[in-house]
Amino acid sequence: MNFNTITIKDIAAALNLSISTVSKALRDSYEISEATKKLVNAYAQEHNYRPNPIAQSLKQGHSKSIGIVVSTIDNQFFSQVINGIESVAYEAGFNVIMTQTHESYDLEVKNVGHLTHRSIDGLLISLSTETHDLEHLQRLHRQGLPIVFFDRITDEIETHKVISDNFKGGYDATRHLLDAGYTRIAHITSPPNISITRERFAGYSKALDEAGIAIPDEYIKHCPHGGRDIGEIEKALNELLSLDNKPDAILTTSDRITTTTLYLLNKLGIKIPEEIALIGFTNTQLADVLNPSLSSVYQPGFEMGQKATEMLLNLILSKRPVHEFETLVLPTQLITRRSTAPKSQ
Repeated sequence: MNFNTITIKDIAAALNLSISTVSKALRDSYEISEATKKLVNAYAQEHNYRPNPIAQSLKQGHSKSIGIVVSTIDNQFFSQVINGIESVAYEAGFNVIMTQTHESYDLEVKNVGHLTHRSIDGLLISLSTETHDLEHLQRLHRQGLPIVFFDRITDEIETHKVISDNFKGGYDATRHLLDAGYTRIAHITSPPNISITRERFAGYSKALDEAGIAIPDEYIKHCPHGGRDIGEIEKALNELLSLDNKPDAILTTSDRITTTTLYLLNKLGIKIPEEIALIGFTNTQLADVLNPSLSSVYQPGFEMGQKATEMLLNLILSKRPVHEFETLVLPTQLITRRSTAPKSQ
């Protein structure tokens, strides 16, 4: 079924009026008589006239739309971020257009191009695990498009950024494992090029260094696509389990890696935490009912989305160029459950 809409030009031709008269009548201009306004509005309503949002945005200078780029919306953390973004954007009268990269650089470039062709007013983006070259974003930044980074950020573009306290999250999780009696702590994480990997690894390393524990190279496992494919996590876990000096605990650093590692350990029949303890960054709402209940580092995803959107709207609506930018660091929360129960002596 085709749904045809009419334009101001169509109304003007049908009523034998000028386009200017119809436009002013629809805007309730004092220059147009009440009789003409009534005639025009009645015809517009009867024939389902709707204002063209793109044409309006050109006149107003804003499309009232912002673009969002995330890895996947089925990730609990990102879905919470998106809810936070929408809560602020909709309140301010802005629409949001969401895209997913599925951890692909090529798809990130295509999505950003698609969004800018939709005449968005600004962009909220969390970089994909494959992204090394930022020219597609640097070009838009040079052209004046407001951009705010969240979660996975870059130092190569000077703008507002919102992150979790990844260092403290990694430190607190590792410190908790040490206090519970675990000393051979492995680390399954995302590729080293993304900011969250470096920051969480730094916290992990600091806690172990303070405890006087050296980290064997074979305890550090990077998943090239952030665990997008279960095979990446399976390979990392199998390599750890095949070591002569197997770890007695694992720290994982993303929703997908954490929950998949729990699944794989259970599938292999490995007792948690008796044989291997597990703690990870995850915002899953099922942590309490998993088998066993999962110790986690929780990130304030909803608040991150709110703050990032507030920052972006400030850039979009500012009447003067903005030259001072902020990196906002939100606190993480360590939640301990049965997967890291104290080690039996």
